[in-house]
Amino acid sequence: MIPRYSRPEMVAIWSPETKYRIWFEIEAHACDALAAIGVIPKSAAETIWEKGGKAEFDVARIDEIEAVTKHDVIAFLTHLAEFVGPDGRFVHQGMTSSDVLDTCFNVQLVRATDLLLSDIDKLLEALKRRAFEHKDTVTIGRSHGIHAEPTTFGVKLAQAYAEFDRNKTRLLEARDEIATCAISGAVGTFANIDPRVEEHVAAAMGLKPEPVSTQVIPRDRHAMYFATLGVIASSIERLAIEIRHLQRTEVLEAEEYFSPGQKGSSAMPHKRNPVLTENLTGLARMVRSYALPAMENVALWHERDISHSSVERMIGPDATVTLDFALARMTSVIDKLLVYPENMMKNMNKFRGLVHSQRVLLALTQAGVSREDAYRLVQRNAMKVWEEGKDFLEELLGDEEVRAALTEEDIREKFDLGYHTKHVDTIFSRVFG
Repeated sequence: MIPRYSRPEMVAIWSPETKYRIWFEIEAHACDALAAIGVIPKSAAETIWEKGGKAEFDVARIDEIEAVTKHDVIAFLTHLAEFVGPDGRFVHQGMTSSDVLDTCFNVQLVRATDLLLSDIDKLLEALKRRAFEHKDTVTIGRSHGIHAEPTTFGVKLAQAYAEFDRNKTRLLEARDEIATCAISGAVGTFANIDPRVEEHVAAAMGLKPEPVSTQVIPRDRHAMYFATLGVIASSIERLAIEIRHLQRTEVLEAEEYFSPGQKGSSAMPHKRNPVLTENLTGLARMVRSYALPAMENVALWHERDISHSSVERMIGPDATVTLDFALARMTSVIDKLLVYPENMMKNMNKFRGLVHSQRVLLALTQAGVSREDAYRLVQRNAMKVWEEGKDFLEELLGDEEVRAALTEEDIREKFDLGYHTKHVDTIFSRVFG
């Protein structure tokens, strides 16, 4: 985790202090269940909560013990016993390290997901507000980067809203997928611990029992989770690239907010660069890159191995922290985005009516001209605009073959911008309800 691209609340979820507190809660809840079914004394469970609950776990002390034991969970349990005393012998009864590690990891992912869901809600709010603000702001739509037909800037933002709304649904499904608990003991058979303990711990930690844990929670769940984060990151990049293109000097239809005192270049004082959206493009690459190792973690040996462990210690914090930062940054970009309707209209008119070519094509076919001939007539006049800077409307009006099929009124009517935006309300009702 790089501080430059991190936010404190998400980082705190992955701190050693938080991890050890979750480990304690898992063990203590298990002790409650063990006491309830008569495996350990109820007084022991109470002591563990009382003394362990007040404990300030010393990360350095646990590291010191682990340096000898070469086992992180044993080091933690040894440190916990220093607080609890003799009743510490009842901690971890019938459990294995994976019970603690896997359940904790999923608790952390669930908590991280709740922050990410909140992030998406804030981004959706910003996108919706700006979409309605520019619902009728006409701009040129582009395919292959080339002028196509008119749309509105609000429709562009509505598309982004719909995409992130789908991402919210995906993330909710990923949260449900990852919210499982395993307290099943060695190779997951419950031979040394009653399944009721797992059910109690799961309920206490806001999870559900893993149907078959084989000592580890199956990593297909995690593969799906991190793939979902990658999809969300890709949506961030799609929106970021749109803004980057619109900010190019020769386009300048929208622009990242440039704050007072901000500098764009160490060498060129005139520069106003799309640094935030460029940064988001880079961060999206990183989040996507974590999906592949998560998928490779699915294939573990037999009931378990730990080849997944080192991977998850990296991708768990890095993917969620990075995506949290990226979503917040994108929300800020959208919230403050500078939009230039005058430039949108200026760019639309740059090629003097070419954007209406399809309407003329369709009008000719409806007037009885074959599609092949209609296409030839429209393209012939369009090329004069591209190559000679002619006016498309004037060229059509002066083309005898075109005029043989269409009246002047027919042709002029095909240059009405309102024709292209007549269904914007329908699109908005579909997206926003």
